[in-house]
Amino acid sequence: MVKAHGADRPHPRAYAPANSPPSPRRRLGVRRAGASGFSALPVVRCAVFARPGRWPARGGGAESGPGGRPRRARPASAGRLEGQRTEIDAFTGEILRELKSKELPAGHLLVRCGNRRTTRCPSCAELYRQDTYHLIAAGLRGGKNIPEQVATHPRVFATLTAPSFGPVHGRRVGGSARCRCGRTHAKGDPLLGTPLDPECYDYTGAVLWNAHAPALWARFMLHLRRTIAAAAGLPQRLLSKVVRVSYAKVAEYQQRGLIHFHAVIRLDGPAGPYTPPPTWATPDLLADAIQISATRARIDGPEVNGRACSFAFGEQIDTRVIRSSVFQGGTTITEGKVAGYVAKYATKGTEAATGTLDHRLRKITDLWFESVPEHAARMIRTAWALGARDDLKHLNLRKWAHMLGFRGHFSTKTRAYSTTLGVLRTARAAWHRRHTPPTSPTTLVLAHWAYDGTGLTPDLERLAALIHGSPTRERAVTAGA
Repeated sequence: MVKAHGADRPHPRAYAPANSPPSPRRRLGVRRAGASGFSALPVVRCAVFARPGRWPARGGGAESGPGGRPRRARPASAGRLEGQRTEIDAFTGEILRELKSKELPAGHLLVRCGNRRTTRCPSCAELYRQDTYHLIAAGLRGGKNIPEQVATHPRVFATLTAPSFGPVHGRRVGGSARCRCGRTHAKGDPLLGTPLDPECYDYTGAVLWNAHAPALWARFMLHLRRTIAAAAGLPQRLLSKVVRVSYAKVAEYQQRGLIHFHAVIRLDGPAGPYTPPPTWATPDLLADAIQISATRARIDGPEVNGRACSFAFGEQIDTRVIRSSVFQGGTTITEGKVAGYVAKYATKGTEAATGTLDHRLRKITDLWFESVPEHAARMIRTAWALGARDDLKHLNLRKWAHMLGFRGHFSTKTRAYSTTLGVLRTARAAWHRRHTPPTSPTTLVLAHWAYDGTGLTPDLERLAALIHGSPTRERAVTAGA
C-alpha cells in the first residue's frame, strides 16, 4: 500500500493493493494531462515501515545519526524488508533515484528491531540506554522542556533490595573477604549468588517475590506519600496540593536472581517540576521517609503448601541524598553520573546477572537445550510448576518463567518526573527530517515494502560474526555497507 502525504486528501491513484503488482503507469502514480506531459501530483511515500522523507542509506537499513554517521540494526536481530522505492520527476517522467532491496548487499532493506536487551541487539539497546540517560538526567538537572530549577529540589537516590531466601555464595565488602563456604571468591566466580545448600533454598519464595515486586513497589510509594504527609502534618488527601512525589526507577537482577530497584525520587511543588516544593520539604526528610516507608511496605501473597506468604523489602535499604558532592562512599558525582548509573540497567535482563534466558519458553522441555546455570534453571522450573496452579494463574508465571517470575517493566517513571521516551524519539525523527534533503513538490516518491523475516541468511550471519570481532572494521562496514 502506498499513501499520499503533503496533500489535503489522498490522490485517487495513491493506493495500490499490496498483493497484486499494479500496471507500470499505476505503480508510478502518474497520469496524463493532455499533450503537456505529466501532471504534478502530491508526494507519495510508503505507509509501511518507511519514514516520511527518509531515503535509506546505501547498504540498507541505515539511519543517519548526528554528524551524518549511519546507524544500522544488528544483522542478527534486524527486520528484513523487500520492495523498492522510486523518485520520479512528475513533468519529465525521469527516474531520479531508485532503491531496490534485491540490489542491496544483504538482499533486503534492514530496519531496527527495537529490542532493549544488550544480548539481543547491542545497537538498539545502546540507543535505548542513551534515551533513558537523557530521561533521567532531565529530571535531575533540567533540559528537554524541564526547567533547570529541578536541580534545587530535594532528590534522593534509593536502592531497595530483596530479602534473603537462604544463604548464598558472595564476596564480603568489609572485614574478612572469605565467604561462608570458607573460600574467597574472585570477581566473576560462577558460584557467586548460588545457594550454599540448594536443597534448603526457598526457590518458591524467591520466584513469588519476583512476581510480587511491582506490587510491593506500588505499596512502598503509597506509604511514602503517607509518611511525607504525616511529617508535614497534612491529611494525605491534601498532600498533592502542596507537594508532589516524582520518581524514575529501574529494576536490576542480583546474582542470586532476585530483583532490586534503583530509583531517583524527587519532591516537587503541586505543578511538578515547574514549581518549587515548600520549605519544609528537605532532602533529609525525603531520605528518612524512604527508609521508614521501605520498612513498612508489605503485601500479602498466596498460600503455598500450607504456608501463607507475605513479601517485604530486605534489610539493605540504601538512601543517598543527591547534592552533586558526596555519593557512594565519598566519590564526587554529578547528576549525569547518577543518570548514567541508573540508565545502564535499563538494557539488562536476567541474562546479564544470572546467565539465564533472554526469550520466552514455549514448553519446559526447551530448557534442556539451553545453556543455563543450575540455580537459574531451578528458578525457571519452579516458576513453571507454580504457573500450573489455578490460584496463581493471575501471575502468568509460565509466561514469565524466563524472567524468574518478574513481570514488571524494567524502567518506569511518574508522569511529572521529566520528558518521555516518545518525546525523545519524536525529537530524533524531527532532527532526521531537518537534515534530509527536501523533496521537490513536483517529485513523485513511490515506495512499497513488505516484511520478509528477521535476521540474516547463514552466509551473511557468518560475515557479520567476522566483522563483530573488530570494532574498527565494524564501524567501517556499518558506514559503507
